[in-house]
Amino acid sequence: MGWGDLGVFGEPSRETPNLDKMASEGMLFPNFYTANPLCSPSRAALLTGRLPIRNGFYTTNSHARNAYTPQEIMGGIPDSEVLFPELLKKAGYVNKIIGKWHLGHRPSYHPLRRGFDEWFGSPNCHFGPYDNKQRPNIPVYRDWDMVGRYYEDFNIDHKTGESNLTQIYLQEALEFINRQAGDQQPFFLYWSIDATHAPVYASRPFLGTSRRGLYGDAVREIDFSIGKILGLLNQKDIIKDTFVFFTSDNGAALISAPMQGGSNGPFLCGKQTTFEGGMRVPGIAWWPGHVAPGQVSYQLGSIMDLFTTSLSLAGVEIPKDRAIDGIDLSPVILESEETERPIFYYRGNELMAVRLGQHKAHYWTWSNSWEELSQGINFCPGQNITGVTTHVQVEHSINPLLFHLGRDPGEKYSISVLSTEYEAALSRISPVVQQHRNSMVPGEPQLNVCDLAVMNWSPPGCEKLGKCLTPPQSNPWKCVWPH
Repeated sequence: MGWGDLGVFGEPSRETPNLDKMASEGMLFPNFYTANPLCSPSRAALLTGRLPIRNGFYTTNSHARNAYTPQEIMGGIPDSEVLFPELLKKAGYVNKIIGKWHLGHRPSYHPLRRGFDEWFGSPNCHFGPYDNKQRPNIPVYRDWDMVGRYYEDFNIDHKTGESNLTQIYLQEALEFINRQAGDQQPFFLYWSIDATHAPVYASRPFLGTSRRGLYGDAVREIDFSIGKILGLLNQKDIIKDTFVFFTSDNGAALISAPMQGGSNGPFLCGKQTTFEGGMRVPGIAWWPGHVAPGQVSYQLGSIMDLFTTSLSLAGVEIPKDRAIDGIDLSPVILESEETERPIFYYRGNELMAVRLGQHKAHYWTWSNSWEELSQGINFCPGQNITGVTTHVQVEHSINPLLFHLGRDPGEKYSISVLSTEYEAALSRISPVVQQHRNSMVPGEPQLNVCDLAVMNWSPPGCEKLGKCLTPPQSNPWKCVWPH
């Protein structure tokens, strides 16, 4: 389970008692990473165990650009990719996704075609409202068919931030767990909620209850919901048979702060960037009876590891016909072992940085353009670091910028190229980068072409509700990704 645009954990507080309890009863990963600084590619990486540049969730329209799946995108998760719910299903699991899918909204990309048995949620972000003429409102699905649209049947009040979506998603989760527990059926639940993604929302009982404004209200409601889910697992006496992992698909979106965005604590910048604030995310493993309580592992972990780890724990063979970037974390989680591995920071089609051990080497730096910054679009507010948070794309391949993240988590003080530390660190990192580049076979990019005609005009089930809309004439174009 997890959600988007979440910041780092700080000291235990009254704001997130259930997450704090989950961490105290399991294993906390302070060095856990997403696979991309944006939501869609990270979700594709989670479910395939592969970097977005391998599974096609990137663009080649411009260099090092973040791309995702707005409703005008034509692409989605390719049929050639193997998703771990597909493999779990073959092993007898019942799989449900609740919340945002984000891997393609056209019928051919429907999650029930990709190993999920049930779905309640939406194919895209909850942006809107739209006029259903220039753009349609985003549909909400139950299984194969839409059951309404955001802002029409599932309201989000932009003025107050009120919406009961998280409560709906919670009840969906509880009902699913109850049903599978009653049938003694192995299951996989992907609780993919998005209340902390702008426009942020919370239900009425949580509005105004946090010291962090509306964003804090949303976090508190999610924390409450996680407490209910873990409580039900305990009540049904299946906690020793149920592995739970909590994480996020990217760092907090500082551009939406302070009311609509979170905090990345000591880390540099936020969502959209390959600095630590954009890609280091919370990670909690919870499995009473198997994971010893109160552990902190400094193992470098990735969201892609959940693919490999979940299959391993389920006794399902890992695919051998393709490169898998996720590693099996079960020895870490169950036996507190650690292994050295790199973390690759991609932005679109470019390898921007690599972490190995405590050292991180930047081969490219870029926050966003001067043009965007002049328009008030800032992914690093209050964090201008000369030569690092650059507003043009700067290549550092000859002499990568090197940071020691243990003593400098904010990436403020680059290590001198003349130092022995620099020489020693690069002697370890450079061969890893070279081997990675030599073996990389990019997938066909899925996020290059847009067309207004493929938006959510007439999703499956719209005719039953009288909510089918007439699409415009098809006129594809190369999507423009500004950052």
